Amino acid sequence: MSDHVYKVIELVGSSETSIEDAIQGAVERANKTVRNLRWFEVLETRGQIENGKVQHYQVTLKVGFTMEGA
Repeated sequence: MSDHVYKVIELVGSSETSIEDAIQGAVERANKTVRNLRWFEVLETRGQIENGKVQHYQVTLKVGFTMEGA
């Protein structure tokens, strides 16, 4: 059994459509530059309201990825 060491980074995703799109967008973007993404945790959810309607969603995520061997 191999030991895993994880690095954790914080991301903020945003979307005009939904919380889920904000999460997916942040993870997809991170995946372009960070290898071995494994999990995420939603830390905060925020939004912007205009004229009584939700206009924008913003989600802060903690994302973990496995460290590569030395």
